[in-house]
Amino acid sequence: MEKFEQFRAEAPVFEYKAYTITETEETVEIDYVFSIAGVAEFHPGWSFPRPEGFSVKGDLAFERLAFSLGMAEAVSYWKAACSPLMRVECGSLDEEQIRWWKKLYFLGLGEFFYVNGIKTDIDTFIDIECSGSFSCTSETERLPLSGCLVPIGGGKDSALTLETLTQAGMKCRCYAINKRNSITATVLAAGLPEDALITAKRRFDRSLVDLNSKGYLNGHTPFSSVVAFSAEVTAYLNRLRYVVLSNEDSANESTVAGQNVNHQYSKSFEFEQDFHSYEERFLATGIYYFSFLRPLSEYQIAKMFVSHRKYLPVFRSCNLGSKVSPDIWCGECPKCLFVCLILSPFLTRSELCGIFGRDMLGDEKMTDFFFELAGQSEHKPFECVGSIDEVNLAVTLAIRRYESSGEELPLLMQKYKDAGLYHPETADTVNKAYCGRYSHTNLLPTEFETILKKEMERLL
Repeated sequence: MEKFEQFRAEAPVFEYKAYTITETEETVEIDYVFSIAGVAEFHPGWSFPRPEGFSVKGDLAFERLAFSLGMAEAVSYWKAACSPLMRVECGSLDEEQIRWWKKLYFLGLGEFFYVNGIKTDIDTFIDIECSGSFSCTSETERLPLSGCLVPIGGGKDSALTLETLTQAGMKCRCYAINKRNSITATVLAAGLPEDALITAKRRFDRSLVDLNSKGYLNGHTPFSSVVAFSAEVTAYLNRLRYVVLSNEDSANESTVAGQNVNHQYSKSFEFEQDFHSYEERFLATGIYYFSFLRPLSEYQIAKMFVSHRKYLPVFRSCNLGSKVSPDIWCGECPKCLFVCLILSPFLTRSELCGIFGRDMLGDEKMTDFFFELAGQSEHKPFECVGSIDEVNLAVTLAIRRYESSGEELPLLMQKYKDAGLYHPETADTVNKAYCGRYSHTNLLPTEFETILKKEMERLL
């Protein structure tokens, strides 16, 4: 809290100074300029593949998209000093839009505030002033929209979405930020050609890392909002009607018990609704943004996913492992452990060891993460993990399966049983309830809802 107040006093203004759109023969480049007055200037940017014959010159809708992507990027740099004023000099925002961005920043930075011991509120943590306007005045002629853009991260959720939609005959292109092996492998496993994948390149300004090394503030930001806006840009360039995310109902659970601190806020339904409304009111491209798996829990997704065994050798969901090439499961983080646990009722111990390259369920070092995931601490791990209830269900079913087959329990599951957490008498009832769940708090268009329900009936 002391640093927060110190930096705000020393750096009272953060500026979103400019964005520049440049077309080459093969790309559309967007470059940004942010600054913390008297501290640093940042120059991040993006490169999007440009479809042949498509130009965004004089296109006001694309200007709005490019500017908005910059607003989503800006919070990563703003948080270094948490300047009390953000001055936007290169675009226009009305009062409703300013409230929208303040809500995204405040709730999306909930973990950042919590971990850094910052006590603030949505009304006073930032003021946003807007002095700019868009540089062009005319809309370009709109082409018809059709097909789906499916963002692929390499994990089980987007693989399940892609598999289900392609098998139902939906026209799908895939989207990735900065290509990784698991992403390409997922696209190929789905039976799509490699050129079905559209990859945008994100250029992060590493001078922010230099500031962090000097003691400026660091922490989690709502990165999925960056995914949302950059996916909109990609869908717009490629005339695609739907941006189809793979965020599930479990993402709505707070990471910290009793508080509105959600590591996955920008994957939550609340953000999905807000973004959907922002698109309709302020971007107005005609693109429809929603999450295909929103009606489901992580447990249901895991159970459906394992039936598509062709993805087991190629999927990856480890944030640490994604930073190396080729991307791997690090086998040491809570995200790896969560995926291992949620799959454990459906795969053998040797199959799990084959996926993760080690026996995670027998690793003493994973004990603290294990009990955090099971709800035995004040907060879950700050990772994209499922709900406490479904972790407990998965562990209970896995223990019961080990015991019924006469196998020795893995270390972590023996610890779970020794702690008095194992209650097999309720497992069948809870399992049935989970498999039959369908959250109607979603934005699925009717044709997608029909596809998902048919796949649920087939696999669950």
